[in-house]
Amino acid sequence: MNSLFTALITKRIVATVSALLIIVIGCAAGIWQLGRAESKIALAANLLARQQMPILSANDRAWTLTEASERRMTARGRYLPEAAIWLDNRPRPLPEGGSGNAAQAGFYLLMPLRLEGGDEILWVNRGWAPRNQENRETLPPIQTPVGPVNVEGIVFAHPGKVYELGSSKSAPPLNGPRIEQNLDLESEAKLRGWAQSPFILRLEESGIPDGLLREWAPLTTGVDRHYAYAFQWFALAFAGFVFWLASGLRQYKRPDLKSGDQG
Repeated sequence: MNSLFTALITKRIVATVSALLIIVIGCAAGIWQLGRAESKIALAANLLARQQMPILSANDRAWTLTEASERRMTARGRYLPEAAIWLDNRPRPLPEGGSGNAAQAGFYLLMPLRLEGGDEILWVNRGWAPRNQENRETLPPIQTPVGPVNVEGIVFAHPGKVYELGSSKSAPPLNGPRIEQNLDLESEAKLRGWAQSPFILRLEESGIPDGLLREWAPLTTGVDRHYAYAFQWFALAFAGFVFWLASGLRQYKRPDLKSGDQG
């Protein structure tokens, strides 16, 4: 037993430490990927549960983010297309099992809706449109209703954030739509000088052909990928252990090593 311990560990300190690092890193990364998967499943379950609650109306009163987050909401008002913000570098939304190119880049169209019966603004994520490949400054052609509209969707704190290099110190132009990387609700409210809801409303697919896609992917999208990554990390840890053990046993069985131990 002592000679086996010597062959596997004592005479192979560097190999043992290296194998131990591989096993620890592989197991830790695998557990982390499993945690990511479980978090997505829990978030999706929570979202589904909140969607089953009574539908809120943005016109009834001013709702807080805590009250309205991930709830279904309806709103009636008029769009303000001249203040629209096109969020760049957004992937195409695809339903679960849907077809299409998920890597295709485009825009989310965020447009303020002035609620009927008051002056409060509700920012609405109307959907996704592809980016012009020849000139990225050319905005996609979409249709916007002129009169009052009734919309329905799900409330979120923001439309999602992407990495942004630096920030513009100069005030953006307010005379028309503009392209941005992210939407800062507080900054936009100060810039415009209007009262607005502390959240955005992501529209659901209504079947209205306005040039925008709203087939949002469920929050559980990517869970299978996390499981696959976890398997790969655990396999790496197991392979590291097997290689360490096999090389150690092969060295232990070498006649010169065994005769040296006996002397």
